[in-house]
Order: sequence, then C-alpha cells, then structure tokens
Amino acid sequence: MSVKHSHEVPSELLPVGKDAFKAVLISSNEGPNFALRKFSIKSGGSMPFHYNLVEHEQYVLSGRAKVLIDKEEFIVKAGDVVYIPATVPHSYETIGDEAFEFLCIVPNREDETVIVEKDE
Repeated sequence: MSVKHSHEVPSELLPVGKDAFKAVLISSNEGPNFALRKFSIKSGGSMPFHYNLVEHEQYVLSGRAKVLIDKEEFIVKAGDVVYIPATVPHSYETIGDEAFEFLCIVPNREDETVIVEKDE
C-alpha cells in the first residue's frame, strides 16, 4: 500500500524523443500487476515512431498531441483515452504551446522500446 503526490516522484528525460519525460508513479515493485507512469512532452516535443512489447492504456491529462498509431492519425486532448496494443508502432507530437501529459498503465512484464522507420 502507498500514497504519495505525483510531484514527489522524480521525472527523467527519456533517451529517445525530444523534450519527453517519464515519472514512474507506481512501479512494478509497488503494484503486483501493473505500473503507472506519467509522461510529459513539452511544447514542440515528440516521441519517435516506436513499439513496445506490452500494451498501453493511456489517459490524457493536459495539452494536445498528434498520435500516430500504426497508420492512423489521431488528435488527442485532455480527457481522451488511448489504447495501444502490444507491438503496434506509435508516435507522439505535441500541438500548441502547452505540454502534452498523460498517464500510462502497463502490465508488469518485460518491455522494450523499439524505434521503427515509418513507411512513407
């Protein structure tokens, strides 16, 4: 059991992407089945086209972004819910002057971020 404020959790710059940060709010050591992460991508920032070995369930907290999931493009904003199946390529690009922030829940299984080239 644990209770903490999200601002108490340190945020780390992601090694891929531009101005993208991650804070692990509930780690695999705290939750037996799922981890809860908060991502923040600054205005003008992005995450490249990539896939992960685990599914993502996401809830947008603030800002707007263009999200490419496989070959479909979506404009998402605060209050939107996004589901990305495991191994499906996706990317994020902020829109506007506000940071794009979202919660991401993933199963506690081995994961990897794999950068892929987009088919043009």
